[in-house]
Amino acid sequence: MPRTILHADLDAFYASVEQLDNPALRGKPVVVGGPPEARGVVAAASYEARRFGVHSAMPMSRALRLCPEAVRVSPRFDRYGEVSRRVMAIFHDITPLVEPLSLDEAFLDASKQSAAHGGAEALASKIKRRVKKETGLTVSIGAGTNKTVAKIASEQGKPDGLVVVPPGEEASFLERLPVRSLWGVGPRAEEALARMGIRTIGDLAGADAAALTAAFGVRGEWFQRMASGKDDRPVETEHERKSVGAETTFPRDLEDGPELRRVLAEVAEDVSRRLRDHDATARTVVLKLRYANFRTITRQTSLAEGVDSAEELAAAAEALLDKTARPGDRFRLLGIHGTNLQPQGRAQLGLWER
Repeated sequence: MPRTILHADLDAFYASVEQLDNPALRGKPVVVGGPPEARGVVAAASYEARRFGVHSAMPMSRALRLCPEAVRVSPRFDRYGEVSRRVMAIFHDITPLVEPLSLDEAFLDASKQSAAHGGAEALASKIKRRVKKETGLTVSIGAGTNKTVAKIASEQGKPDGLVVVPPGEEASFLERLPVRSLWGVGPRAEEALARMGIRTIGDLAGADAAALTAAFGVRGEWFQRMASGKDDRPVETEHERKSVGAETTFPRDLEDGPELRRVLAEVAEDVSRRLRDHDATARTVVLKLRYANFRTITRQTSLAEGVDSAEELAAAAEALLDKTARPGDRFRLLGIHGTNLQPQGRAQLGLWER
């Protein structure tokens, strides 16, 4: 029996919440993010702003040049989290198999519930109505037999869309779409595929498997399976957290010195708090640096035991910075991430301990 997988994605989530809470912003181009003078970036843009070419992750200064009449709003993550929990509760009312991807999107496996609600389209319509009634927000939903198809279907219908791909029609739904629509195909992979004459998902599905493996390794096989509409990944209700981190972008470029070291200590304090919130310690500390020319590097060190204190995290990161920074280097971003996580209280056993 084919699965019923839904991908639900709230439309322009942060910006939509701001327009919901402040009626004066409705119908206006809204950008959520930090101020341009502090090198803020766009966290979300309303559809009114997107018409001007504004999109998330864009420098705020450029966004305001593209759309001078845009209203910039500082993010309120506590409020977004509150709304997200209400939406996720609606999803869990439908099925226990919910895989949140972020605050504003999730996969649902409704294979057992679909028939009782009249099929995938009727079920998705019910979810859309409930989200609108209970939160005031719109959600786009894609439905299919697997994650790949459901996610692409939801994107095709935005905003406030509903696209259902019936079983057996996965390949025909995908074939005319650009390869960039596939999960994991970024700009570099897209360019490499174009050099091979592969521009659509249909081209990718029919490409020579050996050539794809030669170009992309095991990813080549995965790309081709997705392009053929085959994706057997389950909806995972729990994810093992892989890392905990924090980073900050400076209002102006910083050289190595007291100010940079002070920021490093503050970021370490933030990471320490987040580790404790997750009852975790980190065996590996990663330092992330972005230079003034936007070149970004990471350096890491592994420790004998997991740590969660700000002092130990800062010491490990400082040692990495000592080895990396050169006279004349100027940095625009610094981040610290703890990886190789383990539960708090779990110590390494000595050689003869049981």
